[in-house]
Amino acid sequence: MLTKRVKQLYQTFDKSKTYPLAEAVSLVKKNATAKFDETVEVHMRLGIDPKKGEQQVRGVVVLPNSFGKAKIVAAFVPRDRAKDAKEAGADLVYTDDDIEGLKKTGKIEFEIAVSMPEMMKTLSPLARILGPRGLMPSPKNETITTNLAKTISELKKGKVAYKNDDTANLHQAVGKAGNTEEQLIANLSTFIEAVKKSKPETSKGIFIKSITICSTMGPAIKTQI
Repeated sequence: MLTKRVKQLYQTFDKSKTYPLAEAVSLVKKNATAKFDETVEVHMRLGIDPKKGEQQVRGVVVLPNSFGKAKIVAAFVPRDRAKDAKEAGADLVYTDDDIEGLKKTGKIEFEIAVSMPEMMKTLSPLARILGPRGLMPSPKNETITTNLAKTISELKKGKVAYKNDDTANLHQAVGKAGNTEEQLIANLSTFIEAVKKSKPETSKGIFIKSITICSTMGPAIKTQI
C-alpha cells in the first residue's frame, strides 16, 4: 500500500509515459525526498528464460562514478604477497596462516573477497562459509586476480556484479540521490550498455523489455531503452 507521501510524488509526473534517461534521472532526484541519501536503483525486465542456464545474464562492470561508502575488501594471498595486497588497498589481508582460524570462527568482517589464483585450493575449506554469502572469489565476477592493485582499485571505485533473478528481472544500485544528474546518467548508461552486451546467444526477440529507475523511497519512473 502506497503511503500518502509516495501518492503525492506520483502526481508529479505522468505514470503512463516512458521518459528519456536524462529526464527520468531528474525526476528521480526530485522525488528523493526522504530524510537520508536514498540509493538510486535500476530495474530491468529481460527477455530470457531464467530456467535455462545458458540464458542467465551476469557480468561485472566498473561504474564511472563511485557512490556510498567504499566496501570492505579482503585479499587472500600467499605469505610473500601480503605486503603487496596491503599496499594495493586491501582492508584485510589473509594468508595460509589465517584460513583455519576463519574456518573455526566463521567470523566474516568483509564485503568483497579477492584471491590470487594459487590461493584458491587453500581457500576451498571456506567455501561453505563464503559461498552462501556470495563472497567466494570467482572468475565470473573477476575476483580471482594476479593484478591486485587493479582489481582492488576497481572494486573500491565502484565495480559491481550483476545477475538476473528467477523472474527474469535484473536489479542494481547505480548511485545515490546525492550524486549529480550527470554522474547518475553516466552510471546508468554504462550499466545499461554492459547488460546489452551480456545478451545470451540463445535469447531471441526483445532482450531488454523495460527499464524503470527509482530511489529507495521514491516512485518508479519508466525509462526509454
